Parts: sequence; structure tokens; C-alpha cells
Amino acid sequence: MSDRLQLDLANYLPYLVNRLGGALVADMIANTLAPFDLTIDMWRLLAVLSYRGAQRQVDLVDMSSIEASTVSRLVTRLARMGLVTRKRSETSSREVVIELTAKGRAQVERIIPAALKLEQTASTGIPAKDMAVVKRSLRRMFENMTGR
Repeated sequence: MSDRLQLDLANYLPYLVNRLGGALVADMIANTLAPFDLTIDMWRLLAVLSYRGAQRQVDLVDMSSIEASTVSRLVTRLARMGLVTRKRSETSSREVVIELTAKGRAQVERIIPAALKLEQTASTGIPAKDMAVVKRSLRRMFENMTGR
């Protein structure tokens, strides 16, 4: 072995996470989202709204890890598709609240089974307790990198 620094990508966390993320996103788009004319970022917003209910647009930025200007454009597109509504907050006229429509909720309910199946496929052969550790570790690493 040489004295020069080396990096084995097969054991390098950023590479492994990126590689897995790319495979998951590609599968999700091709096999689930494309028929609904949704992008992965649009799906993330819909999933947050489905799970947490109506949200201020600024909170969607944090919950989805999508830039504010992109969230704004995506919300406009989702509203045009009839999947969300956008209204002024009752507590602050400067804040916008985003909410799923009945059509949006129905669409999310059609997508969730495929999203869960994708996660199940990716974790095949990994015990549930180990997956819990993986998820907890990934959340902690995100906190380490972002401070949130």
C-alpha cells in the first residue's frame, strides 16, 4: 500500500447516500410519479401536507429541504393542478398557508402505497430494528450537517 491518501468510494458515506438516493428517486419518478405529472419535489410537498395538514409556505421550506423560491414555484404549479390551495394566514397577512385539496389528498392516497413499497424493496433483507437505526443515524447526520 502506498503512502498517498486514498478514498474507497464503495465505503464512503456521501457516495453511498447519493447513490442510494439517486436510485430511489429514479424509481419513484419512473414507476409512481410520472403518471401523475409530479416531480419528486412536488411529491415531497404533498407528502408533508398530507402528514402535517395545512402549513405556512415558509414552514414547507424547512420541512421539505427545498429552497424557498422553488417551493413558491412548485406551490403555484400544484395549485394550477388543483392539488393545493394557497391562502393568506389568519394571523399574519404576510404569511401564506398551503393546504391539500380533496383532489390532492386523493392523489396522495394513491401514491403512498407505492412509496411504502419502494421503501420496503430498498430495505429487503434488513431487519426492522436495523432500519430504525439507519433512519435514526441519517436524521442525526442531517442534524450534524445542518444544525437543525
